[in-house]
Order: sequence, then C-alpha cells, then structure tokens
Amino acid sequence: MKQIKRLMDIDPWLIKSDKLEKDDRRLQESLTSIGNGYMGMRGNFSESYSGDSLQGIYLAGVWYPDRTRVGWWKNGYPEYFGKALNAVNFSKVKIYIDGEEVDLASEDIQNFHTSLDMKKGTFAYGYDYKSVRISAERFFSLAQKELAVFAFLFESLDGKEHQLQFESIIDATVFNEGSNYDTRFWNVLSMANHDYGSNMLVQTIPNDFGVEQFTALMNQSYSGNIQMVEQSQQENEVVDTFTASINPENSVTLERHVIVLTSRDYEDETMMAETSEKMVSDVSQKSYIQLYDEHVNKWAERWKLSDIQIEGDDEAQQGIRFNLFQLFSTYYGEDERLNIGPKGFTGEKYGGATYWDTEAYAMPLYLALTDEKVPRNLLKYRYNHLEAAKHNARQQGLEGALYPMVTFNGIECHNEWEITFEEIHRNGAMAYAIYNYTNYTGDESYLAHEGLEVLVEISRFWASRVHLASNGFYMIHGVTGPNEYENNINNNWYTNRLAAWVLQYTTEALVKFSRPDLGVDALELATWHDIVTKMYYPKDEALGIFVQHDGFMDKELKPVAELNPNNLPLNQNWSWDKILRSPYIKQADVLQGIYFFGNQFSLEEKARNFNFYEPLTVHESSLSPSIHSIIASELGLMEKAVEMYQRTARLDLDNYNNDTDDGLHITSMTGSWLAIVQGFAQMKTWDGKLSFAPRLPENWSSYKFHINYRHRLLEVEVAENVTITLQSGPTLDLELYGQPIHLTNSITINTRR
Repeated sequence: MKQIKRLMDIDPWLIKSDKLEKDDRRLQESLTSIGNGYMGMRGNFSESYSGDSLQGIYLAGVWYPDRTRVGWWKNGYPEYFGKALNAVNFSKVKIYIDGEEVDLASEDIQNFHTSLDMKKGTFAYGYDYKSVRISAERFFSLAQKELAVFAFLFESLDGKEHQLQFESIIDATVFNEGSNYDTRFWNVLSMANHDYGSNMLVQTIPNDFGVEQFTALMNQSYSGNIQMVEQSQQENEVVDTFTASINPENSVTLERHVIVLTSRDYEDETMMAETSEKMVSDVSQKSYIQLYDEHVNKWAERWKLSDIQIEGDDEAQQGIRFNLFQLFSTYYGEDERLNIGPKGFTGEKYGGATYWDTEAYAMPLYLALTDEKVPRNLLKYRYNHLEAAKHNARQQGLEGALYPMVTFNGIECHNEWEITFEEIHRNGAMAYAIYNYTNYTGDESYLAHEGLEVLVEISRFWASRVHLASNGFYMIHGVTGPNEYENNINNNWYTNRLAAWVLQYTTEALVKFSRPDLGVDALELATWHDIVTKMYYPKDEALGIFVQHDGFMDKELKPVAELNPNNLPLNQNWSWDKILRSPYIKQADVLQGIYFFGNQFSLEEKARNFNFYEPLTVHESSLSPSIHSIIASELGLMEKAVEMYQRTARLDLDNYNNDTDDGLHITSMTGSWLAIVQGFAQMKTWDGKLSFAPRLPENWSSYKFHINYRHRLLEVEVAENVTITLQSGPTLDLELYGQPIHLTNSITINTRR
C-alpha cells in the first residue's frame, strides 16, 4: 500500500494548508494552480522566494518549436519539439517592510496559510513578517479572460507604524526549465509608463522552422489606498513603485490589474495596444468587489451543472471537485483553436498542447457537462489539422492521415520514436470521438460533413499500415499500444481491433451519407472490407483472454503484488530495458478496447480479461485507474472500483505517482468523473440508448450529479434509492437496471437489489 504524504488538508471546497512546504514547495505550487482557459499560473508567490520553486505562467496557444536533434537522427523524425512557453512574469512584486525585503523562504515568516477556493476560483495566502500581517489573493477572471487580478492587504500587528515599499514588476527574464541550452524565449520590443501604471510588449525569439512568432502585451494598473512614487525601466523589467505607512488605524490595500493580450487575437500591435488601453479604462471603472463578484458568479454557473455532490467521504468529494476545477480552468470550449493541454497552466512538462487523451477520455465529460458546441469544437480542432495529419502520414511513407501524438498545430512535435511513430492507436481515438459525439448527441451533421473527411483519411492510413501475412490474416507490426511499457511489438490487440473498427465505421457512414467528392471507389471499399474480415487478433483460447500482443504470454507473468514495494513506481526505479522485458502494464491496453466497445463483449469475457490484466498493471499512467474503475464497477468488484476511483480522483492531491511537483495531470482528471458516472452509476449510451444501473460505494451515503443529454438536463441521485429527475427538455425513454422507463418528470427505484 502506498504511503500517502498529504500536503493539503481535506476540505470539500478548499485546497488549504497552514504550512509552507519548503521541501515540497513545487508540489504545493502545482496543487494551488489557477487559470481561466486563456491563461493561468502555478501557485507561486508574487513576492520574493529564495527557496526551490518552479515559477510558471502560461498563455493558451502560445508555444515555441525547440531544437530536438539528439543521438542518431532517423528519417521521418519530427523537426522540432513543441513546448508550452513560460510567459513573462507579470505577477512579480518586491515588498519591503521598514527597509527590509520580504523573502518567504526566510525564518522571519510566521503564521503562514494558503488556500485554493475551488468554488470561487481564487487563490490566497497570508503570513506574518515580523510585525506586519500580509495577505494576498488572486484570480484570473472568468468574466474577462484577459484580466488577472492580484490583491494585497497590509496590517500592523504590534500597534506601531511601519513603512511599506511595494514594487510591481513585469519581468521578461524567464526561462523554461527543460529548455535546451538555457534558452530565453522572449525578446522585449517596448516598455512604457503611464499615469495608471506600465506595460511591456514582448515577442518570442525567431525559430528555424517557419512557425509563427507570438507577441504578447502585458498592461498593469492599480487601485487602493497607496501612492505610486516612481516608475522605472530596466533591460527586461518595468517597475512601478509605491510607498505607504502602515499603522493600527490604517491598513493598506493595493489591487493590481493586469491585462494580457496576444497576437493570437491581434495581428496588429497598434490594435493590440488600443484594445489594451480600452480594457484598462473599463477595469478602472469597477471596484475590486465588482470584478471579484463577476468572476465568482461565472464559476457558480459552471458548478451548477458540473458539481458532483458526495456525502459520507470528504476525500472523495474534494478529489472530484479538484479535478473538475482544474479541467474547467484549463478548457471550457470557447476557442476552437485550443485543446486540453496535458499540464494545462500548471507546468511545462510534456511539450505540446494536445494528446489523444482528449478524444479518449475527455470527450464524454464535455459531452455531458457543456452544450454541444464545446465537444464539437474539440472535433473541429482535429478537422482543422487534417492537412497537417496528412503531412505526418507522408513523412512515414504512408497514405491518408496520421494524427500526431503531441502537437500545437497538427504537425507531430514529440521526440521519442517509440511513442511518436509506433503509438499509432491514437489515430483510432480520433475516429472514436466522432462516433462518441454522434452517438451521444444524436446529431449526425458533423459526421456527414467534416467527420467523414477525417474518417476516410484515417481509414486510408490504416489500410496502408497493415500487411497481409502468409497465413492469410492482416497484421500490424512495429507498434506501441496504450501500454507504453512495451515498444515495437507486433499485433497489439487493441490497435488491431481499433483499426478494423475504424474501417467498418467509415464504410457504414459512406453508405449512409453519399460523398462521391471523397473519391472512395468500390475497389477501396473492398480492400477495407477484406481487412476488417481478416484482421488478426491474438487470443489465448485456454484462458479465454485477448492477448495484449504477440509474445506477451511468453513473459514471466508475476503479479504486481509480488513485487517489492520499493520497486514502485517502476519508471523511477528500474531501467527502461528491465521494464520492457517485464510483464508489467502501465495502463489499460486490452481493457481500453473493452471499455471502448463494451457492448461487443459479454460480462464473462470482461471478467476474464480484467482478472488477468489488472493484477499485472502498475497504474503508472494517470490515465489508467479510471478505466479499471469503470470495468470493476460493471463487474460488481466495488472494492477495486473504489480503490481505482480514489487513485484517479486524488492522483495529484496525494501525489500517487510521485510526479506532481512539475504540474498536474489535467487530461486524466476526467477519469474521476468517468469513474463515478460511467462506473458507479453505470451510465451507458450504446446505440443511442441511455441507461443507468447505479451502485453506491460502501462508505458513501449518497452521490448526485447532472448531465446534459440530447437537449435535456437530468439529475441523478443515488442513495438508498436512485432518483432520476428530468429537470428540463422533452420526455425521454431510457433504461434503469435493465427496465425500460419513460421519463416525464422523476422516478425513484430502490438500489438494494
């Protein structure tokens, strides 16, 4: 059993602590990150902190193509490694009390506390420095995406007067921690001082790959009972300096408003500057409370639909809310040019903004918790990258389209060969997302138009990637399945199954929606049909299981429970060679296919495969626990289902994989929602038919959630009884515990069945 080192207190709505974790400061920073879909920031201090820290502010869609040439170069290798850039630091301040600078790493800091309020979307911290109490609060506004607000309060604790000097800084001297050659990625184009504050215009450095350079403008202004006394410009900094006297009758407040604009929305710098000035003027007309309330009210609107209420288990409650908060801080679908970054605004690891996680894991949540426009934007994001996906396939000498493992612009930018060009199953996830959207919403318009264009090109890729073996079966060699602890293997069951399904689904869609413009002739359709009917699927007849890939059964199949716990996590204790030779599975692989196509397998087949593969799985991918929880729930293995829910819900909060210090696992955060809604509540939508068969975890008193489904809003509450309420929209036919229900208002059935 993993020993949990929990940094933050358990609270249903707060991530809080009364301890400044100097030895685990990076982890504490990750756990208190905030964002608004446009920009975001780790839970860094604005003030000076001389201890270890990962300073990070990130702007959605702003990136840089870094150099990658390492080792022996291979034909077809990506030209660059795309990375999310650490933005100019517009949160930086220096605080001097009676002439001494505050350093939060010093021993003079007392009575520290910090909290992330998930209900309100605010981050706050406070501490005593000698005889002055300093409180700080920040939010990145949901009401105005370009606005970040930082508020400070200074109070005398000893009944004496103290002198305050406050420097508000925009600093372009920032680095990406993992960048090659300690490169600085921002050049300062201009700085300016104004009566209200100051601004800085910066641009990313040139690159050799023809990728656009990004420009960003940061414009700061203020309110509060403190006086600006000086403004200065240095090589890479612009500074506004304030002074005030703090005494028992006069606490000091300063509110700093930062407007951030980028060339993603304004190609012309003049227009950017004019717009920024207008926004600064508009913000100045509002009090801090007004800006705060507008932001908090927007979060209230999101929580009204998305909140899952759990009674009886505060750890579980905190976990699901934390994950939903961070997901919606990262992406809420307003901009079809964006996707769900694997670290969101919480770190810079995993260069790139888009993984297959979106299509495989995030799509169901956004289908149920937003309007149809949001998941459709996720589909359009991939459609807009179709030409780039064709380029990726051509680079490998293949036909059709190969969607990237990692990308910002559709071009592959991941620099690990065994992942980039062998983990091709992600191409099938793109097609599955189209199916998922169509099946869930009942809207076939996307499938008939953009969707079919994508499906045809993905099908052409699969048809060119398979080969006909001498035994008369089609095979796919040289791949990596979802289990990344196996590389360059042959006939991964999941990959083969998914490829054949894509060909079949595309064929059926072409029959339903005539598209002669796509140029699919009878010969091509016949080839696809031949592949579907003759695809090879490794299977162990004696055990009645689908074999993960050729040769897997020849390994020493010793369960994880027999390993010395000191070996875990394997990826931090074993050599890569040893991992590859072992039977241990990083995440759901065969079980991923059973999850995707659950209506095609019997409960007995699911049980045999689960009972064989789960004991060999180390769950060292953040994507792993949710799939296992869902299948365990269906099989009635509730102890295992709850264990896996706990792991996916609190993966970052409890740092299960010992890797949260460099950022959160954003895309896998959908797993906690999936484990409750598709797992415990057993929500299924096979063949466009909604059904539930809820189970109640033993230590929970109840749980309740909402879903949007085909222009209806449903509330599902599970306790001693299960109650499904149609809160809006037309009547609905569904199934509850296998029984047909015509839902007109509300229905209640006892769960002790």
